[in-house]
Amino acid sequence: MAQLWGGRFTKETDKLVYNFNASISFDQKFYKQDIRGSKAHVAMLAKQGILTEEEKNQITEGLDGILADVEAGKLAITSEYEDIHSFVEANLIDRIGDAGKKLHTGRSRNDQVALDMKLYVRDEIDETDKELKALLVALQKIMEENVHTYMPGFTHLQKAQPVTLAHHVGAYFEMFKRDRDRLFDIRKRMNTCPLGAGALAGTTYPLDRAYTAELLGFDAPTRNSMDSVSDRDYVIELLSAFSTIMMHLSRFCEEIILWNSNEYRFVEIDDAYSTGSSIMPQKKNPDIAELVRGKTGRVYGALTSILTTMKGIPLAYNKDMQEDKELTFDAIDTVKGCIALFTGMVSTMQFNKANMEASAKRGFTNATDAADYLVNHGVPFRDAHGIVGRLVLLCLDKGISLDELPLEEYKEISPVFEEDIYEAISMKTCVEKRVTLGAPGPSVMEQVIAENREYLEKN
Repeated sequence: MAQLWGGRFTKETDKLVYNFNASISFDQKFYKQDIRGSKAHVAMLAKQGILTEEEKNQITEGLDGILADVEAGKLAITSEYEDIHSFVEANLIDRIGDAGKKLHTGRSRNDQVALDMKLYVRDEIDETDKELKALLVALQKIMEENVHTYMPGFTHLQKAQPVTLAHHVGAYFEMFKRDRDRLFDIRKRMNTCPLGAGALAGTTYPLDRAYTAELLGFDAPTRNSMDSVSDRDYVIELLSAFSTIMMHLSRFCEEIILWNSNEYRFVEIDDAYSTGSSIMPQKKNPDIAELVRGKTGRVYGALTSILTTMKGIPLAYNKDMQEDKELTFDAIDTVKGCIALFTGMVSTMQFNKANMEASAKRGFTNATDAADYLVNHGVPFRDAHGIVGRLVLLCLDKGISLDELPLEEYKEISPVFEEDIYEAISMKTCVEKRVTLGAPGPSVMEQVIAENREYLEKN
């Protein structure tokens, strides 16, 4: 058992205790970050005269060799080691001898693991942002192609007013854009370097923490050594942002599942993103959308878990905090995978435009516009509301839409109606007359799409 401690102890750690305590099975995930942090630490020690240039070069070359061998599959990270830090240090000493024993000068595993976790999370924020941008590009394409694709807008899952597919998808564009903003904010707030905080109270060595921070791409060193090793706010923030991303994906998936049903038939999900039934040959199931919806709870669970873990921990570092890693790693993999799969699904999905428009008409989504027609002809709105309500009842009895109701039957309920009512309640007119900012009118949507395009080019 390769450990970085033991002088104080007179007997071996119980094997069960060792396995329970060890983190190598999951913290091996940030071997790159551990080696990167060690190289920066050694460069700073040499700059401060704590190590010689020769020692720095020996250690740096040894670390580079370990990294290369791990990535080439020549060196396996095994459970022989307690954690990734002991793996790197033990192999370094084996390779370069006594110089390797100086690697840990002026630092603790506490500030080392805090650094590794920050570096890993920061890298994964950047990767997640790339996935979100790819999704936004896919949504932007749908918007550009469907400015005149009419469909029902819903409230309470009831057909309400006509919108366009571009406008509907644009709502999700705004959501995922906010998700990118949240990731940007988290990255900025967490971008301080904990290395040099030691176990909890700094060190007596003359470290240049600002130099280490600069080498590792941080804005500055952390300002309190106790907070440095016990801070997991950035993990909590990340999992909160991830939970919001998954909530947005899940909402969109729920709609796609509905749209894909036989009752709606708004979309046709590509075969590559569908599955069949083992017994019912006619089935084509939206399993990817359902799985993304299902995995949302998994990410919520990670957030609840870390909040529960951190709520009772006194300063400074406590072993409980080791629990942050597995759930964070799992949430990162889950979110990135879900975004990528969802992007592929929506990019290949076919929209049944005729069904969408027919559904908007059959759902009386133009009823508000019929009432507005009466108001524009001098009828008080409350009276107009009642008149159109009676028209809807008549159409329901006949099994037709407002567009199909003969003019004479309009006039039987209100003589104000004339032939131009049909133009006034057409899907085209209903949508095109909505021209305030944020509405689905094509002139507004073209402006929004242009702004989206500019945003994607700059970000």
